[in-house]
Amino acid sequence: MPYFQEVLITIVLAGIALIAVVVQRPALLATRGGKILAFLALAVIPGLATAMGLSAHMERSKSTEFCLSCHVMEPYGKSLQLDDDAALPASHFQNRRIDREHACFTCHTSYTMFGDVKAKLTGLKHVYVNYLGEVPEKIELYEPYNNRECLHCHAGARSFEESDLHKEMRADLAANTTSCLECHDVVHQVGEEKAP
Repeated sequence: MPYFQEVLITIVLAGIALIAVVVQRPALLATRGGKILAFLALAVIPGLATAMGLSAHMERSKSTEFCLSCHVMEPYGKSLQLDDDAALPASHFQNRRIDREHACFTCHTSYTMFGDVKAKLTGLKHVYVNYLGEVPEKIELYEPYNNRECLHCHAGARSFEESDLHKEMRADLAANTTSCLECHDVVHQVGEEKAP
């Protein structure tokens, strides 16, 4: 069990024990120390446990395992195993150009000031639709893919910088007037999964 979970469990158990003490001995609330104990038991410890639990779940939501745990996303996970060098997700995943543990989040996060927050809120919308809504027949991005997400990693990379075609298009790519996906157009080939 990870250290973080052990600490969280310890805090929760301590909170339960303190609540039990307050419930079993309400006379303690008459003293200043009893009031402090009650405040710790009923406010501070539950608040701390909630914050730590939320933090742990928010971090877990960045994992590829979490993203692919929804039935609807399974084919997208399988597309990471395509035996096709032109398939962007597969080539990035298989050649470790991205962290495999956070593959989905790495490419589908806006690299802006509040990109992580926006990605998490979008993810909550996905969870809501998966459990309570109607999953669309065709899954699409909410907005066109921005070159900023590609350039976050590729700008400054030798293979990108030394490419003659990239040199010619650098300003257009940076301004997002020409999409990276115009040339690199094989994205998630759902339904064509064949392990390498």
